[in-house]
Amino acid sequence: MNFIQFKSSLKDFPIFSVVEIRALDPSFDRRRLNEWQKKEYIRKISKGLYIFSDIEVNEEILFEIANKLYRPSYISLESALAYYQLIPEITYGVTSISTRRTYRFNTPLTHFTYRTIARHLYFGYVVSDDALRIATFEKALLDFLYLNNDIDDPTSFASLRVDQDAFFHQLDQDTLNRQLSRFDTIALTNRVRRFMEWIRHA
Repeated sequence: MNFIQFKSSLKDFPIFSVVEIRALDPSFDRRRLNEWQKKEYIRKISKGLYIFSDIEVNEEILFEIANKLYRPSYISLESALAYYQLIPEITYGVTSISTRRTYRFNTPLTHFTYRTIARHLYFGYVVSDDALRIATFEKALLDFLYLNNDIDDPTSFASLRVDQDAFFHQLDQDTLNRQLSRFDTIALTNRVRRFMEWIRHA
């Protein structure tokens, strides 16, 4: 299989793994990947994961990489809050939630950080038309407050630079309450209450 054939076969997979290559061609010679990297046809993101060099790397591509790099996982925390325009866009990588151990990948594209959450709290994400897994607006906020217990008072809330209009435009209070109840922790319930009191008067 030459590169033109290879790229045509993977046209629906701008980000691809050895698993996907082998599904198309079980006899594929992995040495081609090294050859094509040297020719700058493809770029290696991490072990076994590649991207075509001519792909424009935007937020959607980075989110797709994050979903594939460490599974199971979904986009959440700062990245999801910025995606929903609740906080300013972050510049230090992509943040996700996983049931696996906390881990950080440093890649040529950006940093991908995964925070651990218990299996019973691995919920509250949606799957987009492009199969991207991202936390709902409410779950992204809950994940963030749950894993950052130092964000707990008006000063720390203000440091997030929350867009009040964007918050109330998107907030579904029933969804927030329902998802919060599944955490079943008094500390988080109190932290969310303090945050809501703060943002109503911000």
